[in-house]
Amino acid sequence: MSNPKKCLADPTLQVPLDEIRVDAKLNFVEEPVEILEREFKKLKRSKIVIVKVRWNSKRGPEFTWEREDQIKLKYPHFFSDVSS
Repeated sequence: MSNPKKCLADPTLQVPLDEIRVDAKLNFVEEPVEILEREFKKLKRSKIVIVKVRWNSKRGPEFTWEREDQIKLKYPHFFSDVSS
């Protein structure tokens, strides 16, 4: 027979539930938080615009470079203030 011990919770280690987003299958949903930088990438015959995106990741802050046109399609609210 085991001897259960009393566990005291540390309130400083709690994560607010309103910051966590899950989908219908209870998977963590990563969404962009802000766009930090914007650069032009020159290819052989064209130029593309890339943006540095900060994501809300379960592992902490995460940054990636993404194509601006793809981010603009999925998350247009980040570009509503910028005039084309």
